[in-house]
Amino acid sequence: MSNQKMLIDPFNPQPELILKAAGSIKKGGLVLFPTRCLYGLGADAFNPEAVDKVFRIKQRPYNKPVSVLIKDINDLHLLVKHIPSTAKCIMDYFWPGQITIVFEAKNTISRNLTGGTGKIGIRMPEHPVALSLVKEVNSPITGTSANISGQAGCSAISDLDVQIADKIDIMLDAGLLKGGTGSTVIDVTTPFPTILREGYVSAKNIFSVLEKR
Repeated sequence: MSNQKMLIDPFNPQPELILKAAGSIKKGGLVLFPTRCLYGLGADAFNPEAVDKVFRIKQRPYNKPVSVLIKDINDLHLLVKHIPSTAKCIMDYFWPGQITIVFEAKNTISRNLTGGTGKIGIRMPEHPVALSLVKEVNSPITGTSANISGQAGCSAISDLDVQIADKIDIMLDAGLLKGGTGSTVIDVTTPFPTILREGYVSAKNIFSVLEKR
């Protein structure tokens, strides 16, 4: 597959580039885009074929769900059964930002998005490019890191695995990113929230906020 690499301003993304990338996603394409720490793979979350492509490209086991990005909190009703008070607290304090919250998914959400777990991980990004992209698509997109499953994430396009690079339609190149472990993942479907992966935001920081409720 031939792809287009476009240099994008990470602080003030060019509207015409965002429009082009969003158009590709709406047509079932895959877009590489920057987040604060790592590059992500964006596909239409409601297009099962596009999501399936993400799994195949990443060589990701189908029982491991991929996270989803939303443009604002109002989009949650498209994806989740209910919003626990703990989730509201986390979102009020940390969103947009580097925390992925795992909710109970609506029954209408496809199994290839939830990995058959009945749960879905959701984040509202703070990076100007990622947020502009999901706003322009005007629908949730995948936010999984652009790497072969089990391998390190990619903070520079030059480090992108060729098996992934060859299958992307558009690359939004914002230069070298911060790197690191990506977002912290917290499950709010349990009686008390459970940290599934500690990333950019520490568990201590999250729990200190929850304790002040």
